[in-house]
Amino acid sequence: MQQVVLRAGLTAAPQADDFVLREVPLPACPEDGVLVRVSYLSLDPYVGAVLRGRHIGHPPVVPMIDPVPGAIVGQVIESRLEGFAAGDWVHSEHGAWQDHVALTAQQVTRLNPGAAPPSTFLGVLGLPGLTAWASACRIAKVRRGDVVLVDAAAGPVGGTFGQLARIRGAARVVGIAGGAEKCALVRDCYGFDACIDYHRDGWQEALRAALPDGLSVFHENVSAAMAMEALALARPYARGVLCGFAAGYQAAQRAPHALDGGVIVGRRAQVSGLVVYDFLDQRQAFLDEVLPLVAGGMLHHAEDRASGLAAAPAHFARLMRGENVGKALVVLAGEAG
Repeated sequence: MQQVVLRAGLTAAPQADDFVLREVPLPACPEDGVLVRVSYLSLDPYVGAVLRGRHIGHPPVVPMIDPVPGAIVGQVIESRLEGFAAGDWVHSEHGAWQDHVALTAQQVTRLNPGAAPPSTFLGVLGLPGLTAWASACRIAKVRRGDVVLVDAAAGPVGGTFGQLARIRGAARVVGIAGGAEKCALVRDCYGFDACIDYHRDGWQEALRAALPDGLSVFHENVSAAMAMEALALARPYARGVLCGFAAGYQAAQRAPHALDGGVIVGRRAQVSGLVVYDFLDQRQAFLDEVLPLVAGGMLHHAEDRASGLAAAPAHFARLMRGENVGKALVVLAGEAG
């Protein structure tokens, strides 16, 4: 089979030539496990932190030895696990950048491909969707009448958060994204009331104009500086969720993240951190709520696809430059449906 490994330790933003595509033996099907042909490979910004040894709960990736980690959706080709058979669609957060993976019973979940397209279990029905649901429904607890601001709104987390906020009765949902194409996606596909293009001069003034009466909820996924832009518009007792600081994932050194405590106190704001792994045990509750919304066409998603495992490094570098429009994933040659 083929797999992708790091050529050497990363010292700068990842480029396509930082990775090596190589041939390795096909793994054996484990006892009480399955062997899966990968159809869809998820590319996620947090992997940039993993590759630098900075991600919570993930061991360092050893260059030229460990495959790059990534969630996968695929089909079973061999099973030694009760209840799983060849041809079954499965999902795993324990996959890798390779065209076959061996998974144990604890690492694999069977999917119903008739419920939603299989690739959606890497995005709106996967870890990004769970992150958005945990933020909107469990931490911020968006309710009817809220005015909501979402940063990185064109991504699978931000886009899903904004839609869930609207479904829960938010009166107004405003996004921030980079570029006209992304803002069009946020407005036209995700249904936000407005999207502010932070690449344009005067975007802060445009943001204030889009939220003339302030905000009651914000979801931040980029930086402390952008969180402060939200806090400057916060109404008293606003709720904010800090989901990640993606702007620092590629920095040579960890950057300090500074929030102005005086502003938080003055606004009486509740600012909470979110680590999605705390909500893995609520995955079924998430699916029970969100899967019908996706199947019923009430919750939309967009995918930014590349074809073939060899395309993964360049597509990942594109993602880390912020050039993806929608959920970044790779469709492997072995796709079966």
